[in-house]
Amino acid sequence: MSNPVPPHAKPQQLLHLVFGGELEDLNGVHFRDVTKLDLVGVFPDNDGALAAWKAKAQATVDNAHMRYFVVHLHELLDPDIEKL
Repeated sequence: MSNPVPPHAKPQQLLHLVFGGELEDLNGVHFRDVTKLDLVGVFPDNDGALAAWKAKAQATVDNAHMRYFVVHLHELLDPDIEKL
C-alpha cells in the first residue's frame, strides 16, 4: 500500500516524450533517417502525450511507414518510481 501524499506536496511530474519518423521496415523500429525525426514535444502527463500522439498519427495516416511513439521519460529518469 502506498503512502498518502501530504496536501502541501507537489504531484510527481510524469514526463512523456512524443516523437515519430519514417521506418525502414514495418516489422521493426529502425528509422530511415534519424536526422528527420519529428520531435513533437514533452508532455506533463500521459493524457496530453496520448492526445498529441493520436493527432500526429492521424495526420500521417497516408504514409504507412510513418510511426509515432510515446516514451515514458519519468520511468527513465527515475526507474524506481511507482507506476501509475
